Amino acid sequence: MALGAPEEEARLVADLLVKANLAGVDSHGIIRIPSYVREIEEQRIVPGSKPKIVKDTKTITIIDGNRGFGQTVALRAMEIAIEKARLQGIGVSGAYNCGHIGRLADYAMLAAEKGMIGLVMTPGGRWVAPWGGREAVLGISPISMAVPAGKYRPFVLDMSSGVAAAGKIRVKAVRGEKLPIGWIIDKDGKPSTNPEDLERGGAILPIGGDVGYKGYGLSLFVELMCGPLLGFKNLGKGAGKGIFMMALNVADFTPLEEFRGGVDSYIATVKASKLAEGCKEILIPGEPEFREEERRKREGIYVEEPTWDEIIEIARKLKIDTESIKPIRP
Repeated sequence: MALGAPEEEARLVADLLVKANLAGVDSHGIIRIPSYVREIEEQRIVPGSKPKIVKDTKTITIIDGNRGFGQTVALRAMEIAIEKARLQGIGVSGAYNCGHIGRLADYAMLAAEKGMIGLVMTPGGRWVAPWGGREAVLGISPISMAVPAGKYRPFVLDMSSGVAAAGKIRVKAVRGEKLPIGWIIDKDGKPSTNPEDLERGGAILPIGGDVGYKGYGLSLFVELMCGPLLGFKNLGKGAGKGIFMMALNVADFTPLEEFRGGVDSYIATVKASKLAEGCKEILIPGEPEFREEERRKREGIYVEEPTWDEIIEIARKLKIDTESIKPIRP
């Protein structure tokens, strides 16, 4: 708000950042505040900017985000996709020209909460080397899908096409931790465990290890869906080009309650299958995050000292009273 964001928009962005922290996705939580502030100061994000619909059909909407907060634009895009799916069975939204949208699962789950299947993808920052290359030319390309269930929590897949999100590597750097081998390469194309090497010209590897061409294929697919499909002709440097969202109305395929029962049956069968040696339980995608959210609501959210200090320093520069903002220190 001190930088010009309307209160409703500021609360939306803040709530989604904290929600990511609650789910244990710290790479998309409040650690992003400093980068958002820089983008506002550089006018790459314009607080209060209103998204503009540039194309609208019965099933498809394309939105120019007008350099608005990514969360504002993405939320509007999914709301439109859900409404179109309610009327037509399927709704698709494309959006571009906006800031970082945060955790993709939050938007996919909006569709699941309405008895629909949600799909979200965006290239994100260009941090990933193609299979056989050593230069970071592709986006981290996260994909999220959410499917409603019955007695179980929804199936929620939220994954990047790179081994790890750049934000997750940034968290490791802030915490002074090393990376597992196979996450990144340095500027010379050599494997590295130092998270600082990523921003020194290194690159994240596509998921898959020895079969990393699979992750590379996913990453390039996301680029095509969020680039040329929205009218971008070139694979440019810098932030990812756009956002692709889809809502699919289950009831137009099969009765919703029957579908929920079928999803429950699949989940129950998977969870009841024989365990591998050393494993105690089979989890469904989304289950670890739901459990972590419950735990953090009880116990609190851990924030690294450097992240906290940077946020407080920004607040003081903006003449925000920080005296009443006191973390609970262990």
